Amino acid sequence: MVKALGVVAAIVGIVLCKWVYGFEFEENGSWVHGLDDLNVTELSFSDSYGVSAATSPMMVGLTLIQGAAAKGAVCLDGTLPGYHLHRGYGSGANSWLIQLEGGGWCNSIRTCVYRKKTRRGSSIYMEKQIPFTGILSNNPEENPDFFNWNRVKLRYCDGASFIGDSQNQAAQLQFRGQRIWSAAIEDLMSKGMRYANQALLSGCSAGGLAAILHCDEFRGFFPRNIKVKCLSDAGLFLDSIDIAGGRTLRNLFSGVVNMQGVRKNLPSFCLNHLDPTSCFFPQNVISNIKTPLFLLNAAYDSWQVQASLAPASADPHGYWNECKKNHAQCSPPQIQFLQGFRNQMLNAIKGFSMSKQNGLFINSCFAHCQTERQDTWFADNSPVIKNKGIALAVGDWYFDRCGVKSIDCPYPCDQTCHNLVFR
Repeated sequence: MVKALGVVAAIVGIVLCKWVYGFEFEENGSWVHGLDDLNVTELSFSDSYGVSAATSPMMVGLTLIQGAAAKGAVCLDGTLPGYHLHRGYGSGANSWLIQLEGGGWCNSIRTCVYRKKTRRGSSIYMEKQIPFTGILSNNPEENPDFFNWNRVKLRYCDGASFIGDSQNQAAQLQFRGQRIWSAAIEDLMSKGMRYANQALLSGCSAGGLAAILHCDEFRGFFPRNIKVKCLSDAGLFLDSIDIAGGRTLRNLFSGVVNMQGVRKNLPSFCLNHLDPTSCFFPQNVISNIKTPLFLLNAAYDSWQVQASLAPASADPHGYWNECKKNHAQCSPPQIQFLQGFRNQMLNAIKGFSMSKQNGLFINSCFAHCQTERQDTWFADNSPVIKNKGIALAVGDWYFDRCGVKSIDCPYPCDQTCHNLVFR
């Protein structure tokens, strides 16, 4: 069935034009852990990638970047960074997709010291093999447009969206995200990416933010006649006011930017009129990105609801606990607050959406990261807006089959969502 859908959808497109990324940061002196620490219903190992238990996704091994240390391109603990690469073939032999891993940020010495003992801060703790699903799948029935490309997942071990460049010798911490990014690109160029005839930079969550911040730089690695575009999945983090009137996410980002030496690598066009922390927020950057960019985001992003809008520090009595776990338990005033967040998101993308080269898919779901999960990327019951799913929307936009500016109607109108429910 999916294969038939893929063939039909591709023709129509031509004619008609256990995921859970964790984070850790300090909030008012106490630890705050992210979605890794919550139990998501029905998220076993296989379910966490949106595949059935009967499916065996392709496992791809970890490659450490051997020349990285000489360039100072190391994880928080000083170990080598790495990526997973599956080679393309046939018509995709010279096409490259780089997926930047997500996983939150660390904003203090204490949280970064904690992080460097995990896979988010050290290659020692990284999985030696990971499944390639969704946009990384090698199966045309699961990934109709990119299945035979060279597909790379760059592991995230710096805690600042691949853009910091600093260190703290006393705590033995290396903040080298920008160098990791550069070393990875250089290594992949030596392995054939220099011959690319088309390329796509994508990323999820903190990796989605990185895909935005590195988008024009990525474009610059290739000749002008090569098609290069960028895709940000769940990377549209908003500078929002939380339920107590505070700015939880701004405080977090301020710590990341100041501690990890992020300023020097932020876009100058933004720094010319805004402070560095504001320039780490994508809403202040996206309209000035020159390279074609696609924003895929849930209007009620689960991560932002839990960590930015209604964190424990803003809700000491736990009034939002049930709503955060399951949107069906939200009261009318809580839903009204979340509708305000959606409105803020739509206002943030107004200027961006004016450009014909850009793409949008903002669905009214309680989700976070929809490209790597098979059930949300491309399956019989994947989320759709006006009968078009995410994989086909991205493909239509990337290959210029037709423009894609899809914005869902407000909750609860969309019955195709794969909403995340926590227990």
